[in-house]
Amino acid sequence: MNSIFKNIKGDKVIWAVVGLLAVISFMPVYSASTNLVYVVGNGTTMGHLVKHGILLLLGFIVIYAIHKVPYHYFSGLSVLMLPVIILLLVYTLAQGNTVGGANASRWIRVPFVGMTFQTSSLASVVLMIYVARYLSKIKDKVVTFKETLVPLWLPVFVVLALILPANFSTTAIIFAMILMLTFLGGYPIKYLGIILGAGILSLSLFLLTAKAFPDLFPNRVDTWISRIENFVDGEDTEADYQIEKAKIAIATGGPIGKGPGKSVQKNFLPQSISDFIFAIIVEEWGLMGAFTIMFLYMLLLFRLVIAALKAPTIFGKLLVIGVGLPIVFQALINMAVAVELFPVTGQTLPLISSGGSSIWMTCLALGIVLSVSAKREQIKELELHDEDGEENPLAILSEAV
Repeated sequence: MNSIFKNIKGDKVIWAVVGLLAVISFMPVYSASTNLVYVVGNGTTMGHLVKHGILLLLGFIVIYAIHKVPYHYFSGLSVLMLPVIILLLVYTLAQGNTVGGANASRWIRVPFVGMTFQTSSLASVVLMIYVARYLSKIKDKVVTFKETLVPLWLPVFVVLALILPANFSTTAIIFAMILMLTFLGGYPIKYLGIILGAGILSLSLFLLTAKAFPDLFPNRVDTWISRIENFVDGEDTEADYQIEKAKIAIATGGPIGKGPGKSVQKNFLPQSISDFIFAIIVEEWGLMGAFTIMFLYMLLLFRLVIAALKAPTIFGKLLVIGVGLPIVFQALINMAVAVELFPVTGQTLPLISSGGSSIWMTCLALGIVLSVSAKREQIKELELHDEDGEENPLAILSEAV
């Protein structure tokens, strides 16, 4: 055990936060899985708990393995992976897989394993690395919009265009995160305005096409529009069923909640184990549980900022921001949806909601962040010792100050 901890590098606070979120997730997942067992008739509560534990274990193996890889390797890997990602997205969109009787063209089924995998999650991480790589190369250079159009924005719009038909919310989040990353990376603001306008125009054309030819994208566009209209109108309809049940769960939680496993609304929330698990946490653990979860995500955000500031290179800084901040952003959106501050998006609560690809891609991103942080620690250790391996008193004093 000591050898394992000795080999763990990177920001220890991030490791601790990730571990706490994983441990906390077991109780709500076990509790909410009763909906799948007794209402849907899918498996057993212990089976869902064991599955969740295995997914988390594999996720931590991913973090450990990835954080051992020097982060500059991800720069070249993003270029190699981008065509693969595009092919996967095309295949995913073309097959139109069905999960649980619903249109689920955002997933592909992994052969021989029997599990589904959401390709847009992997595409998001790869695209963020690719954008960070490009921005680090043009840092402090004067560039024109024409120069960046093909190497930067063409891959971005191709990937987003392939995700959009099946998953509007993920497309919007990735686009917003890329705009934020390019802004922080020093990309000219006047060009960002053009990209934002192009994005809005592209979305408008897509919606008009989908309305004119409804058979191309069955149910998806109508679902997005109805969710936004219901959110804006504020009127309760059948489409607001999950939101209303989530609000009831939160309202009845009180300061300390009903207690572990005593949620009532988990029996009525179809997505109680994934999209609306935060509502179940509040119902069973009250405001105390809600504030604990929010504190952990805010602590993670704080440490991500620290890791970015301490990164030894521009690429490292942008890499931490690009793959790390979307995790916290997704968590905030998930919690905002549960309290009806945001339309229903279908985004899970990172490291807490049940789900394989979402957990693994979150762990992949965290492993990359810890790889950057580990490199900073390695440089610091070298600075504290001289060439003969002896401690350098002046460097140690400087570090302490």
